[in-house]
Formats: sequence, C-alpha cells, structure tokens
Amino acid sequence: MFSRRTDWKLTPNLFTQAQHEALAQGREVLDLTVSNPTRVGLAYDADVIVSSLADPRAMDYDPQPKGVRSAREAVAAYYRQHEAFDVDAESPVLTTSTSEGYSHVLRLLCNPEDEILVPRPSYPLFEFLADLADVKLVPYPLLYDHGWQIDFPSLYQAVNHRTRAVVAVHPNNPTGSYVKSEERSALNKFCDEYNLALLVDEVFLDFALDGVPRPTFAANQEVLTFTLSGISKISALPQMKLAWIVTSGPDEQVSSALARLDVIADTYLSLNAPVQLAAPMLLEVRKNIQPLLIDRLRSNLAELDRQLAAQKECRRLEVEGGWYAVLRIPATKSDEELAVELLQKQSVLVHPGHFYDFVSAGYLVLSLITFPAVFHEGVSRVLEAFDH
Repeated sequence: MFSRRTDWKLTPNLFTQAQHEALAQGREVLDLTVSNPTRVGLAYDADVIVSSLADPRAMDYDPQPKGVRSAREAVAAYYRQHEAFDVDAESPVLTTSTSEGYSHVLRLLCNPEDEILVPRPSYPLFEFLADLADVKLVPYPLLYDHGWQIDFPSLYQAVNHRTRAVVAVHPNNPTGSYVKSEERSALNKFCDEYNLALLVDEVFLDFALDGVPRPTFAANQEVLTFTLSGISKISALPQMKLAWIVTSGPDEQVSSALARLDVIADTYLSLNAPVQLAAPMLLEVRKNIQPLLIDRLRSNLAELDRQLAAQKECRRLEVEGGWYAVLRIPATKSDEELAVELLQKQSVLVHPGHFYDFVSAGYLVLSLITFPAVFHEGVSRVLEAFDH
C-alpha cells in the first residue's frame, strides 16, 4: 500500500526508548541537546514580533510564487548588510523552511535515482529529504586534523554520471567548521569540471564564535549555486517558518534555474501572507537576538573548556561557528550505548555521534545554546562518567 520511499525503520531505537522511559518515570533530565532557541531563556522583543504579524494587507490574497516583493527585498537587504554586495530581489525564492528549499532544489536538479554528494558528518535530515525526492545520497568525508577540512580526493572518487550536485554546510552542523576560501575555490573547480550545481546550507552563517564574519556563498558566481538560509536560526524564530533559496552563478544558468523554480514554488504556494509581510521586521530583530545567542555560545564553550582542562579522558574538537560542540570521548562502547548510559545513570541527555553520521565511535554532540546552569551541571556529570 505504501511507497518504497517511506520504507523507513519506524520502531524506536535504544536511545529513543531510553528517553521515553525517563519521561514516563518523571525523572528530571538535564538536556544538552536542546535546539529550540525559544526555550532557552533568551529575551525576545515579543511586542515587536507579534505586532509585525498584524499587517492589514494580509487580508488580501496576492499569490506570488517567489514570495511578496517586500519580503524578497528584505532578504536582499540582509545580504547587503552582511557582505556589502547586491543580491537582486528577483533572486530569492521564499520557502517555509530550508527543508522545503532543499526539496525544491532536488526536484529542480534531479531525476529519480540521481545522486547528490553530501558531507559526513552532517545533520541526519538529508537522508529523509533525499528519500522523499527519490534521490541517492553519496557521502564525502570531512577530515579532522587540528580542524576540519573537506577530503577532496574522496569527493573526486565519489562523482559519477548520475551526480547532480554537491552539498556544503557553511558552517557544518555539528562540526561547526566553515568552508575555507581555498576549499570554496576547489569546490567551484570541481563543480565546473563535472557540470554540477553547488547547494549550500548557511543557516548558522552569522554565528562565528571569533566574531569574524564569514563570506556567504550567495555571492558565488563561478558555478550555479543555491544558497539556503532562513530566520529559524538567523533571528532565532523557528516558529515563524520563513526561509529562502538564493540562486547565483553564470547568468544563463541562473535565468533557467529561476524560471523553473518559479513553477515549482507556484505549484505549492506554501508561505502565508502575515509572515511574508512581517519579513523586514523579523529579519531586523536578528540584530538584538544574535548578540545574546553568541554570548551564550561563547560562555558555554568557555565553561566546557574549563571543565575539560581539569581531566584527561575527554576533549572537544575545534569549533568555528554554529550552536554545537563535538566531544571526543573514550570509545569503550558504541556512542548510542554511551548516550543511553549517560541518560540512565547520570540523567543527562546528549546526542551520540552516529546520529550525525560519524564513521567511528567515541563522539558526543552537545548544544551550546543550553541554559548555562544546566550546561554547567550536565557537562560535569558527563565528564564524571569518564573519570576513572
């Protein structure tokens, strides 16, 4: 009765079962996996945000496939303010989420069973999006040696006649590594050589921990490039459901891509009018919320380093940006078993590395946006578990 594309394993794994058991028992668990910025004690200007949704123009139905002009101009202004370069307001295609943006681009580029090259480690959402689009994912490694870098020899080994695009996450989730300038040049060369598109996820772009802004791929002109982002992370407003695709590259390819994306977007018309009309204000609030988030990220990272300095069993990997830190731990058992054990014995919830497709055991992923007091105690319990 059901399609093969939804033939997922739907039974809970050991980690999920352990979470359900802890919830049923009513135990107090310190959650170091929190990804919802609206529930970590940040001071939003609620009056401004809510009032921005009360525009009377929302009573008029004005379907525009790419999104209303004022919202697209707000996205273009974001990039001008970020990097002082012009994005034509005709370029952004608005979507409800970056997930929908991925879906649009996969439909644009791929026939059934075509392939997309994706980084490993990376966020597990890709697998489900690819399944729903009948696309095959082929991983290419990110290697760690005093920092993360793309394994280009493996990238060249992975490409074939079914390959349609390369995904880059800038910065990566969960490694927090940005694509370096020399890697950008090498990616452009690779895509040009094999006639591939570049699909870049930049939802965490603004959260560089050293305070040095990183360049966006929305300005990339070398090859056909689709840059995805949205206010879920930029303005810490995931509930507002506003994201976008910015298309750049050679003029002829961009023109053809936008014409086709226009039809795809017109087929769904998924964005609602209040959020589109509020887009200028919802993007503006990032200027107040981002400093609060960056302070939280830096504070928790400093606390993690302070506690790590007092022991010898665990260490963290280098992180440049984003909301997460990767902890290297003794690989005495699988990451899932260790995460379950930490939940059952220490009442601390962490993500096992295999959740993000780490190829070997010995990694845990911690959220840096956690309440500081919870983070402090949670890290203490995690490290205590490895103190032999």
